[in-house]
Amino acid sequence: MALLQLSEPGQSVAPHQQRLAAGIDLGTTNSLVATVRSGRAETLPDLDEQHLLPSVVRYTEEEVIVGEQAKACMVSDPLNTISSVKRLVGRGLEEFNSLGGQLPYHFTQEQTLVPRIKTASGDVSPVEVSSEILKVLAKRAEKTLGGDLEGVVITVPAYFDDAQRQATKDAATVAGLKVLRLLNEPTAAAVAYGLDTGSDGVHAIYDLGGGTFDISILRLNRGVFEVLSTGGDSALGGDDFDRVIAEWIMRQAGISDGTDHKVLRRLMRDACAAKEALTDSPVASLDLDLGNGARWQGQLTRDQFNELVDPLIRKTLAPCRRALRDAGLSGADIADVVMVGGSTRTPRVRELVGEFFKIPPLVDIDPDKVVAVGAAIQADVLVGNKPDDEILLLDVNPLSLGIETMGGLVEKIIPRNTTIPVARAQEFTTFKDGQTAMAVHVLQGERELVTGNRSLARFELRGIPPMVAGAARIQVTFSVDADGLLSVEAMEQSSGVRASIEVKPAYGLSDTEIETMLRDSIEHARDDMEVRRLREEQVDAKRVIEALEAALAEDGARLLNETEQEQVKTALAELMEVAEASDHKKIRKGIEKLEKTCEFYVERRMNASVQKAMSGHQLDEFE
Repeated sequence: MALLQLSEPGQSVAPHQQRLAAGIDLGTTNSLVATVRSGRAETLPDLDEQHLLPSVVRYTEEEVIVGEQAKACMVSDPLNTISSVKRLVGRGLEEFNSLGGQLPYHFTQEQTLVPRIKTASGDVSPVEVSSEILKVLAKRAEKTLGGDLEGVVITVPAYFDDAQRQATKDAATVAGLKVLRLLNEPTAAAVAYGLDTGSDGVHAIYDLGGGTFDISILRLNRGVFEVLSTGGDSALGGDDFDRVIAEWIMRQAGISDGTDHKVLRRLMRDACAAKEALTDSPVASLDLDLGNGARWQGQLTRDQFNELVDPLIRKTLAPCRRALRDAGLSGADIADVVMVGGSTRTPRVRELVGEFFKIPPLVDIDPDKVVAVGAAIQADVLVGNKPDDEILLLDVNPLSLGIETMGGLVEKIIPRNTTIPVARAQEFTTFKDGQTAMAVHVLQGERELVTGNRSLARFELRGIPPMVAGAARIQVTFSVDADGLLSVEAMEQSSGVRASIEVKPAYGLSDTEIETMLRDSIEHARDDMEVRRLREEQVDAKRVIEALEAALAEDGARLLNETEQEQVKTALAELMEVAEASDHKKIRKGIEKLEKTCEFYVERRMNASVQKAMSGHQLDEFE
């Protein structure tokens, strides 16, 4: 008798066969790849036993070079050697150009949707540059594991918006990789940390990398990682430490802003070396080649360094404070603070973070490797190697999502800090009689008015059966997947007509836009609510006015005598006048006064409608 071997969905048919998967930490300064072997998650080294791959790509006419070799050419070939590309991914032309003033390479001037960087081998986009880094990491993993990868988990900053996440997935697609999931970097750290220690409770994950900062407050309970709140800055990190040191050197050495690209590259290289030296030493010696045989020598003490970087470190504490507030917690509720990212090696960072949370931060985990290790653990689960040991990850969306309603108002459908993946639906209706189409404007942000939020997408639902205003039932569904990507669908429920869109914005939020949106929503909360009440009453007044005007045109002369018509029209004129006022209470009183004045007219219309419906029928037919 032939035997059938059965397996659970996602599980290998051969139980001993390990599916190959990897976790990738695609970093601003360095990137890593990790995998699970023999039940243990570990980062994978290259042939030189180096685990960190510098996130630097050099383009020549003959080849593309990634990693240490490319990094070595940052000074000699600055225009073709691209670093910190993670800061450019998913950004629009205006943001790209503003960042370009600080970067030692040239951007194309064409008004293209996706800006590109000029190189010796042609113009390249940030997505293409990122894909080259991913290709090298994937090849390293496949060579080490002896086979093709079935999927990868790639980590992204928790505060990456939809455009930046989509661009990261696009880079993986260009690299020929199947993305199992985009995983927030702090959550990846929590996966690694939580499994290693089995520590339940509330934890703060402070993640300061080369170009981004994230703070996440997580609750760990029996293998469930629930993100209570997130905060951060997608353009703040160790690169900025290097920049302020370089600016200090320029002041000390009398170097002007117009210095050529090679000197600027040397400045950034030496600034980074000084920063790293000050991790273990109280003084860093500087010896800078200014070109043309000129040199500058000096020293930077740790106290001077602390003074330079303190404003940047303190800038990370504002999102920490907001994340605690959003989670409804105080510093006393935090069991421990996990330090992630190479920039957390800076003693001053650890000191100020410890002062803020009032507990010494945990620094016994390698801050460079922990994110990649967490991603590898999750990849191992998602690829089907551990079907009985699935880790439940409950991330959150960083900003509210909603649609525009009448009066330029925003109706929030998924509030910020909602656990994802999530799907939420809400019913809307038509504003005018006979309306057969509805425009759906998708927005992101915290303000009450459209003008204070970011537009994500627009689409139209057509084919709505013509009905009286308010009769149509249109269900709008927002779905955010595990990668934080949004899709929106609108459906008219009586006819089943529907329209949908996957939100893939062409550009991302600017460096400070998320923080500004959150701060503005708090500062202007009272004013926003007042404006919302006013707009809602104005919309309601407009609806009442249009409905009454339509009724008078249809049967006013038949159901009302001249005196009654004049009475109704006078009340209508009074509401039309007060509807232009800026006092929502006056408008509400005007609506109530008109409704009271027209009660007899409404009653007559209802009676006439009933009589028309019963005409030609016997009373017992309605029993």
